[in-house]
Amino acid sequence: MPTGSTASSASTGDPMGGRVLDGRYRIGARIARGGMASVYEALDLRLDRTVAIKIMHAGLGDDEEFAARFVREARAAARLSHPHVVAVHDQGDDDGVVFLAMELVAGHTLRDTVAKESPMPPGRALALLEPVVSALAAAHRAGIIHRDVKPENVLIAEDPHTGAEVVKVADFGLARAVSADTQHTATGGVLIGTVSYLAPELVVDGRSDTRADVYAVGVVLHELLTGRKPHEGETPIQVAYKHVHADVPAPSRQVPGIPPYVDALVARATARDRSQRPADAGVLLHQLHRVQHALAAGVADDADLTEDLSPVRPAPGVASAAVAAPGDTAPEVWDPEEIEALLGPDRSRPVPEPTSWLPRQGEGDDAQAPRPAGPVRLTGPTALALAAHDPGAGPTASPDTVAVPVLDRDAPAGGPGGTVGTPGHPGARSAPPGARPRRSRRGLLLLVVALVLAVGVGGGAYWFGWARYSTVPAVLDQTGASAVTELEAAGFEVVVGDPVYSDDVAEGRVVSTDPDPGSRLVSGREVTLVTSLGVEEYEVPRLAGRTRAEAEDALRDLTLVPGRVRERFSERVPEGVVIRSTPGTGAVRRPGATVDLVVSKGRRPLQVGDWVGRSADQAEQTLTERGLVVVRDQEVFDDEVAAGDVVSQSPDGGTLFAGETVTFVVSKGPELVEMPRLTASGVDAARERLEDLGFEVRVENSSTYIGLGYVLSTDPDPGDMVPKGSTVTLFLV
Repeated sequence: MPTGSTASSASTGDPMGGRVLDGRYRIGARIARGGMASVYEALDLRLDRTVAIKIMHAGLGDDEEFAARFVREARAAARLSHPHVVAVHDQGDDDGVVFLAMELVAGHTLRDTVAKESPMPPGRALALLEPVVSALAAAHRAGIIHRDVKPENVLIAEDPHTGAEVVKVADFGLARAVSADTQHTATGGVLIGTVSYLAPELVVDGRSDTRADVYAVGVVLHELLTGRKPHEGETPIQVAYKHVHADVPAPSRQVPGIPPYVDALVARATARDRSQRPADAGVLLHQLHRVQHALAAGVADDADLTEDLSPVRPAPGVASAAVAAPGDTAPEVWDPEEIEALLGPDRSRPVPEPTSWLPRQGEGDDAQAPRPAGPVRLTGPTALALAAHDPGAGPTASPDTVAVPVLDRDAPAGGPGGTVGTPGHPGARSAPPGARPRRSRRGLLLLVVALVLAVGVGGGAYWFGWARYSTVPAVLDQTGASAVTELEAAGFEVVVGDPVYSDDVAEGRVVSTDPDPGSRLVSGREVTLVTSLGVEEYEVPRLAGRTRAEAEDALRDLTLVPGRVRERFSERVPEGVVIRSTPGTGAVRRPGATVDLVVSKGRRPLQVGDWVGRSADQAEQTLTERGLVVVRDQEVFDDEVAAGDVVSQSPDGGTLFAGETVTFVVSKGPELVEMPRLTASGVDAARERLEDLGFEVRVENSSTYIGLGYVLSTDPDPGDMVPKGSTVTLFLV
């Protein structure tokens, strides 16, 4: 339900304000009040969400039959799951308070859009109406009739993600409520629906089927296109009268420039004879789509489309009573000019408008039908075409019908210039007693010739204008085999067209026929049958292992859309090749759904670094953790690099991939040589020996030097481990 500018329940003293229903729904501000119920914003304490609560007025809730119907139809509506239908979440009865919990739609009604935008272009009008008809089509397939289609029951919200308009239909199955625009019958029943959108059959006999919803949609379309309701009056009774007795005017009469096929769509949906309307909203949706396609293509006039959509009209004067709307005055069977030519002048007189009435609220079974002001003057063949009935002399007409005074079958025919009346009507005249009309053989012959000609012409007109045509059966949503059987039984050749996807029709069942169901077509002609492939859905293909371009092309081939692409390093998947998709392989998605890809950037490059002069053990640990392999090629003495540190490496830096090798040369430190004992050795011999061991030699005289030239001591001392190349000092005595 819509949210709007309403005072809170508490501020208006509403007793429901703050009440918790069923231990679950805390009632907040009242959103709207209608004839049957009030709608409140409420908090669902169990699921912590905001909902709309529709609470039946106490007086209606006390009526067990009405409450039971409220609950029964609410359950039926709850079974209807459709994106363009306001969802029903829950239903309950809390200490006599009968309520529904519904989806809360934050937005406005189509009535607000009509006030702001109408008259609106046909494209805009059909765009607003298309989701409404789609919702009704789903309801009709589920066996649910809305019964109260009107702009106030169409809600428009804004998609929080895309900003697009979201259209939803409210109050499915709840239109039996009493409201200011709903008329009672004399038996205490209710004319279901709002009077401005009532189908004629609802006014006449109170019966409704899916075609009553179709009629209301046609009236709404007229209102969107013109900004005005097609039938207006000072009272609801006057409006209902017009629905029964007047066709909905073509929108182009009020708004020039509307294409004829749009006029035809309105005329087809609002035909007073319900057999001329689309069989249900599913058929209407197909016709609406055809009009949308023509508008999108910029077609100003399409004679074939206009003819296909226009209501079928029988030939003038032929079998027209069979298709006349209930309550209509029976039309002339023959043209008045032909009657005058055959039977002489002054043989026909104008037929006054029929006297019609509807009960007003509060009338009971004893309400009397208004009586006609005078006789209905009819002569000639017209009198033969009317059924006998005398509302003035017979029993009181039932107040839930439209009374139309017609002729008594037994009333005598008037003479020239006379009238045919009904007994009991003031002013009715009959032939005086004993009077005998003068006749001649010539006149009798002319009468016979006239009747023969009339029968011949009428029969020919009936054949060429009606009888040779057959009505295309309503086979939508049937299985293909069943539809073919029914169409062939109706006398048509069946051509099976290419199947199409459909969101609304199950696989293998009929989506559409060309011509549409209800169309009149010469027997033996071809009818093209199109079956459904079901909902258009595709499995996400296996994309891993394909290049990015190949994967995106594969998605587009299935009408799926490549989404976000993320790049990841992979040790196994080559660069530019898809690693995985989201959703994954085999997931089912609708056309236009996005599929994200993860694409390989190839192998991750690993930094080697410069480890010379640093600990070989630390270098090996770090590089191993990075995924590289470390090999110690050799260990060498090095006077400058400490033992255990890296003397050299290969490669000497840069990057490698995981599993590749880094080779190290590790230092053993400087090479050590044991210092020999040289005491008492001659200086030359000592020098030679030390130099052979790789030492540098320096000679000094000791403090006790006496000139002998022998080694007294050494530095370092004998036995010390000394790095090769070190300097050894000889002290002489």
